[in-house]
Amino acid sequence: MILMVSVQNLAEAYEAMKGGADIVDVKNLQEALVGSARPNVFKDVRNAVPSEIHASLTLGVVPNQEGTVAMAVWAAGQMQATSVKVGFMQAEYNKAVEVLQASKEALEGTDTKLIGSLFADNVLYEGGLDPHLMPKLAREGECDGWLIDTLTKDGRNLFDFLSESELKNIVMEGKSDGMSTALSGHLKMSDLDELARVNPDIVGVRGAVCSKGNRDNGVYSESVAEFKRQVNLRKTGEIEVLEDLGNIKNNIVNDSNDWKVIDGTGKTCAGIIAALSEEINNKAHSFIEVVIPDVLNTYDILMWVEKENHNILTQRKDEKGFLRMLISP
Repeated sequence: MILMVSVQNLAEAYEAMKGGADIVDVKNLQEALVGSARPNVFKDVRNAVPSEIHASLTLGVVPNQEGTVAMAVWAAGQMQATSVKVGFMQAEYNKAVEVLQASKEALEGTDTKLIGSLFADNVLYEGGLDPHLMPKLAREGECDGWLIDTLTKDGRNLFDFLSESELKNIVMEGKSDGMSTALSGHLKMSDLDELARVNPDIVGVRGAVCSKGNRDNGVYSESVAEFKRQVNLRKTGEIEVLEDLGNIKNNIVNDSNDWKVIDGTGKTCAGIIAALSEEINNKAHSFIEVVIPDVLNTYDILMWVEKENHNILTQRKDEKGFLRMLISP
């Protein structure tokens, strides 16, 4: 679970980076419900953000016109955005798929990732696209990942529209598809335990990291740093949010050449699951050992193994403190 901070200009981008944001996401909160920053604003941020920090671009709520959206997505690719988010509010499902497919085509030859987005509060709008369709829409729209956000500005947030269990199921479906998964929507520090249990790859915030918690006051580096610190405390297990990780054994596994080792450090949970699925489908190894970097991803891998009816033979911590899980397909 890494931290994405929404910014509107270069000054806020510097505050986000100073606070340790993993992704600087550029958007325009003054345009309609949420819109895109002007090209020069994004270019300034892109030029300022070092390669190890992602600079993403949000197009916001897009029209149901694939050519228009694809052109905007193409521009994001030309400006070397790490990713570009295409969001749908009132849209027919099939039209949204067409828009995303055209957007994916527009990104050919670039390294920019396509992120489809739906809003948890779409239910408030006539013809709003059901957010439960997000994994399916991302698959059929040929996305690299997806985001569920909110649009309402009445004080309600993501968890007022989708429960923790609903979000967990949606996120696990996305991870099983190999998608990067992101959740946002007026999230606060008090939502972190629920978020950690859902464990999206990315958590997006703005108001929670602005001065005095007011999203109109601008991003504040100290607030970013504290939010990220709290995220990391849950990733490492120093703040426990899961009740059923006590069964992780510390069994010693002797080294062997009879199995494949998958190094999950530096990977998202979706990336780990995708690598596991590929090796299992290849049927080249009787055993697969996976190195898992944090307790939240450990829990999701346990759930995935159980769902797919594989067997966990041993679990141990290595000298670096990472969990090494030996799986028999």
